[in-house]
Amino acid sequence: MNFPKKPLTWLITGVAGFIGSHILETLLINNQKVVGLDNFFSGSGENLDRVLRKVGKESWKNFSFYREDIRDRKICNRLCKRSDFVLHQAAVGSVTRSIKDPKFSHDVNVNGFLNILEAVKQSRCQKLIFASSSSVYGNNKTLPKVESVVGETLSPYAATKKINEIYADVYAKTYGINYIGLRYFNVFGERQDPNGPYAAVIPRWINALIERKKVYINGDGKTSRDFCYVKNVVQANLKASLTQNPKAINGIYNVAFGDKTSLNKLFKLIKSELNVEPKMQPIYRDFRAGDIRHSHADISKAKKNIGYRPEYSIKEGIKRTINWYREEVI
Repeated sequence: MNFPKKPLTWLITGVAGFIGSHILETLLINNQKVVGLDNFFSGSGENLDRVLRKVGKESWKNFSFYREDIRDRKICNRLCKRSDFVLHQAAVGSVTRSIKDPKFSHDVNVNGFLNILEAVKQSRCQKLIFASSSSVYGNNKTLPKVESVVGETLSPYAATKKINEIYADVYAKTYGINYIGLRYFNVFGERQDPNGPYAAVIPRWINALIERKKVYINGDGKTSRDFCYVKNVVQANLKASLTQNPKAINGIYNVAFGDKTSLNKLFKLIKSELNVEPKMQPIYRDFRAGDIRHSHADISKAKKNIGYRPEYSIKEGIKRTINWYREEVI
């Protein structure tokens, strides 16, 4: 990654989260100044401590943290005014959670995002990079997924992300802000929480298999996803920020590895890397409401316009993730 010689200031919302903390780590290693915002709803101080141990106290001096909420307009305005780039990662995730509490998901994901847009509009910020989601594709069955073709929305969470994309485009056309939206496809990696009812499948399965607990698969196991290691996502955020390509601005991009893996195959891969006994088999149960059947991204647009080149395959990512869980969690 080619950073300018003079350090820039980056605002990361959701900085203490799984993805946000990895972006923070990379920026500090590259001598950038970072302003971080997080209310610890899903992020944690422990993630920030892990980054500190990675980058060292000297680099840590370039980081300013605010335990605040994106639903607070004043703090959004204050922090955006200081920033060259805004990397918006904060959100209430999970399709299932949004179905149970759609008002909360909307309040944070939409109203909070509007606060960020307003703050960017009034600031010196060069560009807003924000996290969207592959859930926007809804019931569209076309594979691989192309940014311009989406289906009907299947969950409140997907609706919030679709609304974000619409609002970003409106603010670009109406107020002249610059943005890039990144549709994440099933991101996984170190620091992803394996616990709780809304935990993602990979950390949950790794944790269960290490502890010799039951692993559950929703449906028949043929459901597939385009799993993307977190370091690839960090690269996408930074390349989207630093691109000088005018054609890249004010667009939406898939961020994935560009392949699909069934849940059955994923289970076998994790099981193989952990070298657990053959008798460990998954338990199949009903499909989960709001889930799409298959997900596979076309990443050619991101490659062409922002220079995105995912470096880590699912196999390499799983290996790195398992090593981390063995050392840090278990």
